[in-house]
Amino acid sequence: MNKIRLTLILTFLTITLTFAQNCNCINNFEWVKKTFEENDAGFDYALKTKGKQAYADHNNRILEKIKSAKKLTDCTPVLYEWLSFFRSGHIAIRLIQQSQQNNTASINSNQFIDWETLSIGTEKFKTYLANKKEQDYEGIWETSSYKIGVKKQNDEYVGFIIASGAETWKKGQVKLRFTTGEKSKSTFYMYDHSAVETEGVKLIGKSHLQLGGRFQLTRLYPELEEEQELKNFIKLLDAKGPYLDVLNRSTLYLRIPSFQPAFKPAIDSLLYANREKILQTENLIIDIRNGTGGSDASYSEILPFLYTNPIRNVGVEYLSTKLNNQRMLDFINKDEYGFSEENKKWAKKSYEELEKKLGQFVNLNKDVANLSQYDTIHPYPKNVGIIINEQNGSTDEQFLLAAKQSKKVKLFGKTTHGVLDISNMFFIDSPCKEFELGYSLSRSMRIPDFTIDGKGIQPDYYLDKDIPEYKWVEYVSEILSE
Repeated sequence: MNKIRLTLILTFLTITLTFAQNCNCINNFEWVKKTFEENDAGFDYALKTKGKQAYADHNNRILEKIKSAKKLTDCTPVLYEWLSFFRSGHIAIRLIQQSQQNNTASINSNQFIDWETLSIGTEKFKTYLANKKEQDYEGIWETSSYKIGVKKQNDEYVGFIIASGAETWKKGQVKLRFTTGEKSKSTFYMYDHSAVETEGVKLIGKSHLQLGGRFQLTRLYPELEEEQELKNFIKLLDAKGPYLDVLNRSTLYLRIPSFQPAFKPAIDSLLYANREKILQTENLIIDIRNGTGGSDASYSEILPFLYTNPIRNVGVEYLSTKLNNQRMLDFINKDEYGFSEENKKWAKKSYEELEKKLGQFVNLNKDVANLSQYDTIHPYPKNVGIIINEQNGSTDEQFLLAAKQSKKVKLFGKTTHGVLDISNMFFIDSPCKEFELGYSLSRSMRIPDFTIDGKGIQPDYYLDKDIPEYKWVEYVSEILSE
C-alpha cells in the first residue's frame, strides 16, 4: 500500500474514532459541523456572503434544538436545518437503509394507540360528500398505501385514515392536516408518525392534490370528470419516464421528468426512435417541470436537435482535501462507478494533482470554459420552447445554460430553483453508520460574475398566475406557432 493511500486511511480512521464513542445528537452535530466546514466547497463562500455573525447565531439556535433531540428521527431534521444555512440544495442528511430497517423493526404499532383520531363512518362521510353543492378539498383521497378522508375542521383540513396498508396506522387516526390560501402549509405524518412539514397546498383540477413538492394525493370519491387538458397535465406530473406526444401537425411535446442517470437509456432510446419525426417538425416543446437534477450525460443527446452555434460550458474547481480526494480513488477501485480504463487513468492523474494542492481549489481541466460543437445545424425543429418551474435545479439548470445559447430556444414558465454553483455531491457515512452526510466538492468558475444559487434562471416568457399551470403547454404551443 502506498504512503499516500495509507495516510488517507489513517486520517479518516482518526476522524471516525474520535466521534464513534458516543453517537448522540450532540456528537453527530459536532461531526457534521467539522466535516462540512473542512471539506465542503461552498462553506467559505457562504460564510463570506452571509457573514460570520449570522453563522454564529445560526449555530447557537441549532445547538439548542440539538440538545432536546433524543432520537435519530428527531436529530436528522435538525442537522439538515443546520446545513440549509449554506444553500437550498446539494446538501443532504439521509438515513442509511440498514438503520431505517432497524428503526422500522423496532416500532411497536401499539405505541400509537392514543394517537389523535377523527372517526367518521365511511358511508356517512360519502353521503355528506355527495350532498355538497360545491366540491373542494374535502373527499376521499389515495396516496401510497393509504386511503384518507379529508374533512374541514375549523380553519384547517384534517386527513384521517379510512384504510391503511401499514400496521402503524389504524382507521380513524389523523394522517395529515393542511391549511389553504396565500400561506398554505401542510403536515404529513410518516410511517413512524414523525411529522414532515411542507409549504404550499395546490388543488390541480378537481382530483389531484399536492402538498408542497413532496406528497401527491388522487381523489377517489366523489368521482369528478376532468377536462382533457387537466388529464394531460396529471399525466405529465405522474410520468415515470420520458415520452413524446404529437400536439398538432407542427408541434411535438417531449416530457422529461428527470435527468437522473437511470433515465438516460430511456431518453436516448426515445430520441433515436423519433429522430426523423423531430427533424421534420417545425416546433418542439420540452417540458422539464418538477425535475430532479441528475447527470449532464442524460441530456447530451438532446443538444444536437437544438444546436445553432458553439456552446460554452464554464467549468468548476474542486476543493482538495484528504477526504474529498477519496472520490477519485473510488472511481478507480469501485466497480459501481463503471469507469473505463481510460477514465480510471484520468481519475488517477486527477487524484495525484489534487493531492499536491491540499487546501486549495483545483481546476482539473486547465481552461475556464470549453466549447461543445456539432457538425450539423438542423433546419427543424425551427422553434424550441422549454417549460420550467421553481422545482428545476442542479443538472436541470446546467441543461438550460447550454440550451439557451441556441438561437432556436426560448424558456417558458417560472424562475428555477437556483442550486448549481456549488455542486458534485459526495456522501460519507456518519461514525455510527446511522446516516449519510451529503456535501459538495466543487464550485463553479462562474462565481462571482454569473451566479445561479439563490437566484435561479429566469424564463424568457414568464407565465403568470392568470395562466393556470395545466394550460402552459397550450400557451407555449400558441407562441411557437405564431
